[in-house]
Amino acid sequence: MKVHEYQAKELLAAAGANVPKHIVVKTPDEAAAAFDQLSNGGGVVVKAQVHAGGRGQGQLIGFSDKLGGVKFCTSKEKAKAVAEAMLTHHLKTKQTGPEGTKIQTLIVQADAEPAKEFYLGMVLDRSIGVPVMMASAEGGMDIEEVAAKHPEKILKVPVAPETGLLPFQARRLAYELGFVGDQAAKAEKIMLALSKVYRDKDASLAEINPLAITKSGDVVVLDAKFDFDDNALFRHKDIAALRDENEENPAEVRAGKANLNFIQLDGTIGCLVNGAGLAMATMDIINYHGKAHGVGPANFLDVGGSVTAEGAIEGFRIILSDPKVKGILVNVFGGIASCATIAEALVKAGKEVGFKVPVVVRLEGNEVEKARVILSQASADLPTLKTANDLTTAAKMVVELSK
Repeated sequence: MKVHEYQAKELLAAAGANVPKHIVVKTPDEAAAAFDQLSNGGGVVVKAQVHAGGRGQGQLIGFSDKLGGVKFCTSKEKAKAVAEAMLTHHLKTKQTGPEGTKIQTLIVQADAEPAKEFYLGMVLDRSIGVPVMMASAEGGMDIEEVAAKHPEKILKVPVAPETGLLPFQARRLAYELGFVGDQAAKAEKIMLALSKVYRDKDASLAEINPLAITKSGDVVVLDAKFDFDDNALFRHKDIAALRDENEENPAEVRAGKANLNFIQLDGTIGCLVNGAGLAMATMDIINYHGKAHGVGPANFLDVGGSVTAEGAIEGFRIILSDPKVKGILVNVFGGIASCATIAEALVKAGKEVGFKVPVVVRLEGNEVEKARVILSQASADLPTLKTANDLTTAAKMVVELSK
């Protein structure tokens, strides 16, 4: 689960990090009022709050002037105009796709006057099995390019999950980044705050980019990003309450409420599978046989080992809500689940939802013979429902029918 920048900063501030003053706004008039409160005779930064990176290098779609999701404003009138533009245009960045994303919330932030920028991040290093704190003196918008072209400039400190980042580790890292004196102590405090939130709140990714030394010599968090482990939210009600479903794919939100593991993709063949590994194999074989025809999977959908008829029907509804879908491959191995249950759900879904595209079904395992009888008896009423005895045949069939 992702959270907005202002929410990430509030979590860091509560853990002891130094964060510039900001005000959350939702209208141009609120942005103008925030300017008066924060400018102190200088300027403010108006920032779009969306779950996408690269906001500063992005572009408002359909807006005549080149304006992205981050803008420095030196007057109340400018802050109001920028806020109005952001709130009425979609923002396109490298992470949003060509359609962009709607901006519903902004922050107006006091100008911190950064003089030098750094990068801080924490993530699980799967190669060594523990979290690592990453840091670089080359922070800012192009940190990904720095990591790709100059990996030696990314410092890494393994962190024991039992303790989190220790003070001596943070202090040493601060010195290695070039902080000295009082600034090193301030950087250390921010590093410890980042580690505390990452560890205590079960984050999967934590970033401060940039961490900045200001012209006045202070050390502050200018931007922050957190992703949290969905599977741990049951023990973090405060984090779960920060979820903004408006920033998420509606189909994925709907699937989550039905306890379905669903990720929307950009292909044309819907997939309904039980088991994550089998679902990935199903997407692979669709790509293998469909690539030459420009055909690929439209989604990942794992309905689970103990799938019910209601869950399968909701899965079909979600898949068919995507107008790009030209065919569906159902691939079920009946271990815990009964193939007959899936077959009955297929027939029920076909009658309730209506299969307007070809649906190819491959079933194997528990009660498969009973399932095949159910599907055979329903074939007259559901002419678009086809069956295959093995996965290769099913994949080739759905590719051919959906071309």
